[in-house]
Amino acid sequence: MSTADLIRERLIALEPETFTLDDESAQHKGHVGAAGGGGHFRLTIVSPRFRNLATLARHRLVYEAMGELMQRDIHALSITALTPEEL
Repeated sequence: MSTADLIRERLIALEPETFTLDDESAQHKGHVGAAGGGGHFRLTIVSPRFRNLATLARHRLVYEAMGELMQRDIHALSITALTPEEL
């Protein structure tokens, strides 16, 4: 299973209404993180779980959902986390 597939699988825990995940790893070819095998991803996620949470708290929820992927498979994860009302 690819890293992107693993990320998608883990995002289910956040009960997203929608999300987009872009693998930008190819744009970072030659970068130290890419050389070590870690991918670069851009995530936009919409979930009611983010209601009443500050940006940092929303990002923490995403990082918690990623678990150990953040230590070995993901070098960089750009996150835009919104509530349905913020669309």
